[in-house]
Amino acid sequence: MTTQSHEEAAAAPASPPSSGSDRASARTKGRTFSLGLDRFSGLYVWVAIIVLFAIWIPDTFMTQGNFRIVAGDQAITAILAIGLIVPLAAGVFDLSIAGVMGFSVAMVSYQLSQGISTPVAIVTTLLCGALIGAVNGFVVVKLHVDSFIATLGMSSILLAGTYWVTDGKQITEGFTDGFLDMGSKPFLGLPLPFFYMIAVAAVMYVLLEKTPLGRYLYATGGNRQAARLAGLRVERIMFGALMTSATIAALTGVVLAAKLGTAAPDIGPSYLLPAFSAVFLGSTQIRAGRVNVLGTLIAIYLLATGVKGLQLAGAPSFVNDLFNGLALIVAVALAARTARRN
Repeated sequence: MTTQSHEEAAAAPASPPSSGSDRASARTKGRTFSLGLDRFSGLYVWVAIIVLFAIWIPDTFMTQGNFRIVAGDQAITAILAIGLIVPLAAGVFDLSIAGVMGFSVAMVSYQLSQGISTPVAIVTTLLCGALIGAVNGFVVVKLHVDSFIATLGMSSILLAGTYWVTDGKQITEGFTDGFLDMGSKPFLGLPLPFFYMIAVAAVMYVLLEKTPLGRYLYATGGNRQAARLAGLRVERIMFGALMTSATIAALTGVVLAAKLGTAAPDIGPSYLLPAFSAVFLGSTQIRAGRVNVLGTLIAIYLLATGVKGLQLAGAPSFVNDLFNGLALIVAVALAARTARRN
């Protein structure tokens, strides 16, 4: 470097050191102010629905009885949906989950009608659920059948099994008072199934969000080949995920039998679509882009609040399906729009 250039460099004013506030300002420059629509759109829609019906029909909507009904009635769908999160996190479908629930309702009810004790009937039903999950896992992992096809076939088999156990009729006898209390006895003003849902949700939240096993599940579902190369036992994770979902579905069936005090051969299939809708809508919330427990709970009660409000307002029955579809589209569209901006 020449002497002249040294002199010019010395004469140039030194740049002042950037302060922490300047750096923070630079980082935030150009960012668009966001209300968290990419993660909390469902909460905004839920609040809007509550405000709407509170103004529209305050005498029937804004009551403790209505809130208790909404909280209790959705507990079954919520538990089933939480069980569905596990295989979806691992990248596999379980279309048999509603079939397992319906079969479990029939199993526990049949055993009680035959005079078998409540604890034995419950444990046997849960073991049957785990066995069904193991069969699903074997077919998917060992026989390499696509999970969609395997569990769809199992769902049909379970529907046939439910008709066989119930002989195509309702089972209404043999339910003990202790068993029925499990599904209908109130606690703190709410039915017990609501607290079962909270317990299952808490366990699954910790498992998925706070443990290595949860990270392994999401890694397997995100990129199975990369997870295998990283040393994860992908097949074992998928097998365990299907067993877990079936066991939770069996537990849901036991709770539903206790709540209804009866078993019908066609009780399971109607829960499949609501459970899937809740999980997929929930994947746009909290942990946007992946299935998660908190998002699923928000989705469950968002849809339930809207449907209940429409029922209390005297809307025709077809409006319920219309609302569910619109709510799903709006929430996903809001999340996608915000994601594009980011």
